[in-house]
This record gives sequence, C-alpha cells and structure tokens, in this order.
Amino acid sequence: MFVKMDQKTTATLLELAAKSLLSSEPAVIHALEEIPRDLFIPLFSTAFLGGHKKILKAMVRVWPFHCLHLGSLKAQESYYDILESMIDGLPIPPPQNSSSRGHKLRILDLRHNSNCKTTCSQVRITFPFCLQSCRSSQHAVLNLENTQHHVRCLAIGNSGSEVESAQETMELLVDISLNNTLRTQQFLTFLSNKVEQSSGFLHLCCRDLQINRMSANKSILQILNLGCIGHLEMDQAYLGEIITVFAGMIHLHSLSLSNIPFRSYRGRNLKSFLVWLGQLENLQELRLSFFYLKDQLDKLLSVLPPHMDTLCLSFCGISMRDVTFLSQSSQATQLRVLNLNNNHIFSEAYEPFQVLLEKISGTVQHLEINNCMMTDSILLAIIPTLNQCINLRVFNFAFNPITMPVLKSLLQHLASLPRLKHVIYPVPIHCYHEQNFHHSLNRQKLAEVQAQVKAMLHMLHKDHVKWATYYD
Repeated sequence: MFVKMDQKTTATLLELAAKSLLSSEPAVIHALEEIPRDLFIPLFSTAFLGGHKKILKAMVRVWPFHCLHLGSLKAQESYYDILESMIDGLPIPPPQNSSSRGHKLRILDLRHNSNCKTTCSQVRITFPFCLQSCRSSQHAVLNLENTQHHVRCLAIGNSGSEVESAQETMELLVDISLNNTLRTQQFLTFLSNKVEQSSGFLHLCCRDLQINRMSANKSILQILNLGCIGHLEMDQAYLGEIITVFAGMIHLHSLSLSNIPFRSYRGRNLKSFLVWLGQLENLQELRLSFFYLKDQLDKLLSVLPPHMDTLCLSFCGISMRDVTFLSQSSQATQLRVLNLNNNHIFSEAYEPFQVLLEKISGTVQHLEINNCMMTDSILLAIIPTLNQCINLRVFNFAFNPITMPVLKSLLQHLASLPRLKHVIYPVPIHCYHEQNFHHSLNRQKLAEVQAQVKAMLHMLHKDHVKWATYYD
C-alpha cells in the first residue's frame, strides 16, 4: 500500500533527516557533495539555528542554488561568529576546478527579512534570477549579466574574458550598524578584509546603514557602494558629516536623522544640507528627531519630493507657522504617516492643524500628535475632521491634558472609522494627584478608566480595536 504525502509531511521528514545528519559534523561536511538538493534548505536552517559554524561554512562553499538568504532565521547566540563563518565559506576567487555540483552561489544575503525564503525559485529567463539581487551598482551580478547578455546578442568582439568576470562575481548583502561596540568593529574589520582580498570579485551591497557617532566610523564607508543604500539612519552627527555621506546615495528612499547638534546649523551648513537633500529624488520617508526646525519647515518642504508618504518631526520645535506651510505643501495630500510628537503646536491655535488634517484625511494611516499641548476644547474641535480620516489605522495622542468625558466622546466618534486598529490615548488628568500632569499617577483611577474604555468598546462592537495608554 502506498501512502500519499502532502508538502507539509515531506517538509517535516526533510527536517527530521537534517537533524539526524547534524549529529556528526564531519560526516555532514563529507556528505555535502552527495546529499540531495532538497535537503540543503532544511539542513541549512537547522545548522544555522543550532550554531553549527563549520557546517554553515562548508554549505556556503557548495550551495547548489543561485542565492542563499537568511530570511526569517535568527541566531540564538554568537551572531557575528555565524555570519563570519558563512562569509568565510565564499569561494573567492572561485576555484578553477569546482566541485561536481558546480559553483552556483552568486548571492549571499545575510539580512533578516521575514518575507524572504532561503532561496528564490529557480526561475530563468536568460540567466539565474534572484528577487533580492542588487540593481543599483554596475558591479552587481544582475547588471553584469545583463551587460554580457547584451554583448552576446550584438556579437561585439570577443567577450570571453568579460563573460568569465560576470560569472565569477558574487554579491554579499548585509545591513550594517555602526554602534561602536568592540564586536561590531571586529566584524567590520573582517568584512573589509574579505572585500579587499576578493580583488573585485565580491560586491558588498548594504541596503540599510545605521551610524551612531559618525566621527568614529568613517573608515567603513570606503568599502561601501553608497548607491546601494536605501535606508540611512544617523544619530549624533554634524550636518557637514551628513552631507559628505549624501554625495553617493542616489537611491536613498528612507532617511532618519536624530540628535543633530544645533551649533552645526550655523553658516552654510543648513543651506548645503538642503541642496543635497533636494537631490534625493527617490526619497519617500523622512524622520527627524531633535533636529531644530522652528519657522524653517518651509525651506525643508520646498526641496523634498512631492510623492513623499512618511514625515516624522519629533522634538523639532515645530510652530503653527510650520504647520501652516505643511498644510499648503505638495506633500500634504500624499502622506500616509505623519508624526508631530513632542512639538507644542497647540499652544497658539488649532486651526492650521485642522486644515492640515483635512488635507491628509484621504491618505493618512498613521497619525501621532503625542505631547503637543492639545486640550479638551481643541480635541472637540478637530474630532469631526478626524472622523473623515477613513484610512486611519493607528492614532497616538498620549500625554495631552484631556478629561474623561472628552475621551469618551472621541471613542464614540472614532468607532465609525473602518480601518482603525490601535489607539494610544492619554491618561485623563483626573488620574493624577492634584492635577499634577505627568506625575503622581493614581493607579486605581487609571484601572477604572481602562475598564470603562473596554466596556465602551464592547458595547460598540469594537473589541478588536486596541485602545491603550503607555502604562498598559
């Protein structure tokens, strides 16, 4: 009698086989030339989660697919040790006499990406295909192979040496965080040495670069192709240092800057910064924190692309004049995410914000006005406009001096929003002793508020919508 096995059953059997193999590292390494291709993926996952560095190094050397991605895998410990083992397994330059399987690995992706499988489907058009391959650098595998294919089609000259170069080139995809820890510095030194030793065979592709204290990490930039970077996050850097990094980042789509010293704005620095910022045509997300912009937001908005969909300006000293300019900007009707946290924008008037809210009402999905000095009267005035934000999913207005009756009124009105999933609301002022806002919280009163909110949500059949405070 034959038993029909579904894909899930087959996967489970492969995982069991992989675990059985790992009981003897030398035997696994010796058998890599012979084991079925289908066993490589579950074996890799099991070896990675178990921290089998020698096996991982050997597997990279004979990987039978075009690409290898960490995907959703996370190491339990010795993360950098594991990454170094895998990088060390790259056969660079490739051996003249490759293994019986042939030398197939071209892209090693060491980024954590929950939506990425261990290897891409074996789709072929003219040459091996990978969804995560670099498209930004002329040294990337995909671009080199495109060039060689074009040369072949035109039959121009003898392209033998060029084809060989394209076939040998490999990509290493890695997110880099320069955080000044000793282990990070050791990893970056290892990475730099590997790239230099490859003599051009290895293309290092960094899509996400995080820099803490720019002055201590300038050397690593020399081995990076800045055109590959899509997201840049910098903390505690001078504007002049940021400008030097901008120069090669032509494909940047997300920029986060925080804790920029105010004294670095002097002279021509701010003007130069705005010039460079204006050259980032692909920019979609801008996040600034502790970046003083009072009465200067119009200058920033004038150089930003009109198609931007994310703008976060926390602790930026934003005034009502700035809010007015934002409401009149070309970006206003495109914004999906707007964060104005920790700016006292309601200390003067609320009308400019109400106009802004009307402009973004058709697109905004995530709105934060946490700690903006919003009072009962202001909230009551903007509730009708808030109710027009039909795509709103997340609303954060914590740490504003609101009373319980107004909070209840807001809850009843927002219940009609079809996509609202999460609200972070302020603790009503009666929960603080002697109306001392932000201090001396009465936990019993807060518990009563939370119970009332929960009961109202149940009565309105909105139990799936999470209303919470920062104290939950």
